[in-house]
Amino acid sequence: MPTEQTLGFIGCGNMGGAVLNGILTSAFPANSQQQDVSTRPPITNFKACTKTASSAQRLQSTIPSHNTNQVDILSGENVRTMQDSNVIILGCKPFMAEEVLGAKGVREALAGKLVISMLAGQSVERLLGIIRSSATENGTETGTVDPIIMKAIPNMGAQFRESMTILEEPGVNVPASMIETTEWIFKQVGTIKYLPASLTGLGTVLVGATLAALTLPIEGLLDGCVAEGLKRGDAMEIVLQGIRGLSASLEAGTHPAVLRESISSPRGCTIQALLSLERSGARSDFAEAMVAGNKHLREKM
Repeated sequence: MPTEQTLGFIGCGNMGGAVLNGILTSAFPANSQQQDVSTRPPITNFKACTKTASSAQRLQSTIPSHNTNQVDILSGENVRTMQDSNVIILGCKPFMAEEVLGAKGVREALAGKLVISMLAGQSVERLLGIIRSSATENGTETGTVDPIIMKAIPNMGAQFRESMTILEEPGVNVPASMIETTEWIFKQVGTIKYLPASLTGLGTVLVGATLAALTLPIEGLLDGCVAEGLKRGDAMEIVLQGIRGLSASLEAGTHPAVLRESISSPRGCTIQALLSLERSGARSDFAEAMVAGNKHLREKM
């Protein structure tokens, strides 16, 4: 795997910033020692391009002081960032794909490089089509090599090194070294899971829903406890430890239904709470949410 590479972020907002800071925290902590050449990370420097100067300033404020010499942050310089980077992560909003990749000079800047797309709902084929079309319109398509595009969908757990990142199974044309680099990047911020292209959209919905949608029942639990007299901070402490216990039980292989039955005593309070949720249709609501999110992504592709 090549060493001393620069990783460039095109768009580095909430998600891009979470990945960047997660990598810095994991691979380049404050107390890290000079590493042997054989174990040195494949990515050692970073460039992050935001859309506006104010966004660049906000991102700069999040970078640990001991990492500032590794990170170059700028705004409005997408093509320059692509030119100066060996590996590029597309972290802009998905609807901006044509604007970003259709700009003059993009295909030349990306030629033969590894491009990792974090754009939900944008297929590898569509992104390549935009890049090729832009080069044709600008009269620079002749002799230009396509970039190698991989798709990766992390979630906001990346900033705490607890992301689940969906990686789309790579095509046969993707070199092993580029696959290894992609895996290294996202293993720094959590766990990776490969899915075929046909299921990447559903995986995208799930990794987002795991964090976003589950905040709704958690808020409901807290509100109910406050209504019954428990301080919100105390309730949150109890809920968080309960979530840790739930996670440990599920990771041990316990089926959710078996877990519910094991803690539902006859005439107990737990079964009463569960029956209330079942009457409101909570479980089917979550199922429908997944279906709706996946349908939305399919319509965009």
